[in-house]
Amino acid sequence: MMQLQNKTILITGSTDGIGKQTALELAEMGATVIVHGRDANRVKSAVEEIHRSVRGAKVESAVADLSSLKQVRQMAEHIQSQFPRLDILINNAGVYMKTLVLSEDGYEITFAVNHLAHFLLTNLLLALLKKSAPARIITVSSGVHTSTKLDFQNLNAENHFEPYAVYALSKLGNVLFSNELAEHLKGTSVTSNSLHPGVIGTKMLRSAFNMSGASVKEGAETSVYLAASTDVEGISGKYFVSKHEAPAAPMTNDKDLRKRFWEKSKELVGI
Repeated sequence: MMQLQNKTILITGSTDGIGKQTALELAEMGATVIVHGRDANRVKSAVEEIHRSVRGAKVESAVADLSSLKQVRQMAEHIQSQFPRLDILINNAGVYMKTLVLSEDGYEITFAVNHLAHFLLTNLLLALLKKSAPARIITVSSGVHTSTKLDFQNLNAENHFEPYAVYALSKLGNVLFSNELAEHLKGTSVTSNSLHPGVIGTKMLRSAFNMSGASVKEGAETSVYLAASTDVEGISGKYFVSKHEAPAAPMTNDKDLRKRFWEKSKELVGI
């Protein structure tokens, strides 16, 4: 594992579940961890909990509702103005909506939070990540990304909304984005990888599928590994399961599809 004493790490959606466990473990390794959530009180209590658990922990906070592109932009500005470096970005936040709800920007919320927010945030923070290189971008996807296809006519549930389908689409978006980003970052010493955390007993799993799963400690393992392990130095454009490279859905290797999806995402977030 790398020494993380001088590293600054932003983890989206880190007030509970896998994100909070990831923040806790990386704080234990000495990193400065930026805890993000949409609710200021919940961010504050997660920060306090990490301080209680980890002696001398270096924890900062960022508050933004990722369903709002305006708030994503404000958070990126906050990070750029407050932190001279950003060594690792972990795109971890995720939602699973059971009904069709549109964001303030008019986008289906699962897709808006799980994919569009992270696409925009990452692009806005790229200059800072490059300045801090070697740096790492880690995107938490899911094994469900293999169970769907990319329908450009229904990215926003325009024609059809089904909770599992829109969630799977957003997770496919994560891998397509992560792989295409790796292409854009060639030669920069910034890497981009994605992962499946496992079927973990989070609040989301219980409310979405009424299931119990493995511990959040297990859920955080691959994120922590990709953030801190020297084994993955220089590895980019890969998908990981249980701390090992694994095959992602074949379409994530389709360069034309990835490019088209990247351009469409740029258009949707206005960059």
